[in-house]
Amino acid sequence: MIACLRLLSALCLAALLAACASSPSSSLGELPRTPDASIEQLLAKAAQSKSPEDAALLRLSAADLAYRQGNAGQSAQILQQVPVEQLKPGPQVFASTLAAELAMTRNQPKAALTALSHPSLQRLGELPEDQQVRTGTVRARALEADGQTLAAARERIFIAPMLSGEAASKNHEAIWTLIASLPTDQLQPTTTDDLGGWMALALAVKSAGTLEQQQAAIDNWRAQNPKHPAAIQLPLPLTKLKELASQPLSKIALLLPQDGQLANVGKALRDGFMAAHYQAQQAGQNPPAIEFYDSSRLTSMDEFYRKAQADGVQLVVGPLEKPLVKQLSTRPQLPITTLALNYSEGEQGPAQLFQFGLAAEDEAREVSRRARADGLHRAAIMVPKGEWGDRVLKAFSQDWQANGGTIVATERVDQPVQLAQQIADMFQLRQSEGRAKSLQSTVGSQVAAQPSRRQDIEFIFLAATPQQAQQIKPTLNFQYAGDVPVYATSHVFSASGDVNQYNDMNGIRFCETPWLLDANDPLRRQVAAQWPQAAGSLGRLYAMGVDAYRLAPRLGQLKALPDSRIEGQSGSLGMTQSQRVVRQLPWAEFVNGQVQRLPDTPR
Repeated sequence: MIACLRLLSALCLAALLAACASSPSSSLGELPRTPDASIEQLLAKAAQSKSPEDAALLRLSAADLAYRQGNAGQSAQILQQVPVEQLKPGPQVFASTLAAELAMTRNQPKAALTALSHPSLQRLGELPEDQQVRTGTVRARALEADGQTLAAARERIFIAPMLSGEAASKNHEAIWTLIASLPTDQLQPTTTDDLGGWMALALAVKSAGTLEQQQAAIDNWRAQNPKHPAAIQLPLPLTKLKELASQPLSKIALLLPQDGQLANVGKALRDGFMAAHYQAQQAGQNPPAIEFYDSSRLTSMDEFYRKAQADGVQLVVGPLEKPLVKQLSTRPQLPITTLALNYSEGEQGPAQLFQFGLAAEDEAREVSRRARADGLHRAAIMVPKGEWGDRVLKAFSQDWQANGGTIVATERVDQPVQLAQQIADMFQLRQSEGRAKSLQSTVGSQVAAQPSRRQDIEFIFLAATPQQAQQIKPTLNFQYAGDVPVYATSHVFSASGDVNQYNDMNGIRFCETPWLLDANDPLRRQVAAQWPQAAGSLGRLYAMGVDAYRLAPRLGQLKALPDSRIEGQSGSLGMTQSQRVVRQLPWAEFVNGQVQRLPDTPR
């Protein structure tokens, strides 16, 4: 009995000593643990402790406890009091990991990665698995937030075998999300390990076209990789793809205006949509039936949905009218999945609503992307006065500055008579002329001086009509700024074939739909032969109609596979988290009165 009591006392003492620490090895040092004590009690013990090492561990425990309780500010204050460099490697790893977690609460991934570069992290593999998981998780989060997607995936793959239960499932899905977001050119597996398997799966899925082809690609990959974690537990988005493939689309409602101001727009969209439908039929596919509805005669969206449901419609394409799209976006849910052909003002709508349109904002962001890819950093901006110009300006500015670009000057174009003055102001030419006059006054004689422009503008972002662009480019030449590159949205291109107009815009680079840049596309040639206006600026609407048809059965794919794309006639199409279809576009340049396609740049 006495022996038992002695054993019990010894166990209690051991437990008490371990309350604040566990010792993996003497060289690594003790790892703090969260004990049954409050932050105040731990700090009081630390203040009373005669051992600097014990005091540091107690404060480290207090800082960790504050972080776990959601008080990042208090945790950071306590951590600052810990002499990390005086600790052994184990506690140093613990402190560095906590510092990284605190940096992530402030949305500072680079600071988190700096904290995780401490030399003690080289011995992370000697520490208990729970510490390895904790450190690996915050490193993965920081790498992802810093844009290092592949490195983040590697980190999560490394910690995966140490996880179980819900944590393992979450990590599994996170790996797929990261790998699936990589562009195709980065999905080139060179190894046969887990990472190579993940990349091969993503490449197989992205390379397939239809849902049926994707399902076949997944099944084939699983047969070749039966022991891979993703084969054992298929990621949820791929499970959803399987469900989509088992529910083929058999009937679509096309909801467009047939009367009123938007009738011509509706007709172009409808003709493009049906051209793609007939092309699918000619290719031997089994396309869904199309039911037409006139949105210009609608009295109630509820009534329309009731009729569509009674008609057996599974997907609605439309409406086009912005007020109707706005109305749908404010609803908690829709009776039928709907691909609206315009955008609402708000970001997120009901789960059943997808939005697609020819947004000028997409093109503004495309200009930002292309200029960055071309190595430019400092932009001047010229947009029309008014609400449209403000939207384009905002979209470009946000994307450009978010990616490290600088905006040097901005001008809002309105009256042609003011254009020369605005460009002179933008390039500070009047100041140059003033300096020349001042010098002439000082020396008392004529001074031969050509006005010089400011040199910090690397390019101009231009959003303007062809008529405005015809005035702007020659004025730039006249104002000693003809050598400054001009990057424009598609709005400068009339697609009229007018060589004189194009000559006035020589050197302007612009993004444009594949439809208008590729006159040899078989579908475009077929459509333009029937409707010649499809080869002009209205062609963008025909292209959008074609893409609306091709998007219809693949909305679930784009939603399930982050960053996957459909190469369409109105651009390369992807989807945001808020279920908005966004476009990336190819580029061309006016050269000697002709439109010349430019090589694509990495995206």
